Amino acid sequence: MTPIEKLLSENKAWAAGITAADPEYFERLSHLQTPEFLWIGCSDSRVPADRITGTQPGEIFVHRNIANLVIHTDVNLLSVLDFAVNHLKVRHVIVCGHYGCGGIKAAMTNHDYKYVLNMWLRNIKDVYRLHSRELDAIPDSEARADRLTELNVKEQVTHLAKTSIIQRAWKQEQRPKLHGWVYGLKDGLIKPVFNMDANSHLDPIYQYDDL
Repeated sequence: MTPIEKLLSENKAWAAGITAADPEYFERLSHLQTPEFLWIGCSDSRVPADRITGTQPGEIFVHRNIANLVIHTDVNLLSVLDFAVNHLKVRHVIVCGHYGCGGIKAAMTNHDYKYVLNMWLRNIKDVYRLHSRELDAIPDSEARADRLTELNVKEQVTHLAKTSIIQRAWKQEQRPKLHGWVYGLKDGLIKPVFNMDANSHLDPIYQYDDL
């Protein structure tokens, strides 16, 4: 059996098990998507949003990319954000990074990762530059990477707050709350590191006054 065939076989077994336990499960699920949360996480296969939060299908809307970045020119992410905020009416947006992130570690080097990855990692390098004094003062490389992971999450939450999507929802409906979390691969625990809501301070240059 090939790896792909194994995945399909496991899918059949999973679906059969769910149906045996709850015959109406998939029928209900096909008519229901009312998530309270949008999760912007890392593509890392060790950080599945539903598994580490104990949520069920239909409860959490998910977007993932390398190192959980919020980039103002990323139409993919902005489309997800727009749909989640304006159509699904989520009340919380979570940016969740994780310690031991390969994207964070790669951005801390001077290695040439070629074209697309270089462009993507540049966004993390910008976070390092903004906080270089603090980061350069950390002698241990692993601890420095962990701190950059936290600072990166904070910056990405701030990037969310800079969008007209979030600011319009804040002005009109006082939602969603923004959360920056970091997941620990070594203990499975989530560490909250930063939050923003409609009353949070944002540099005036990023504020829209005609929403």
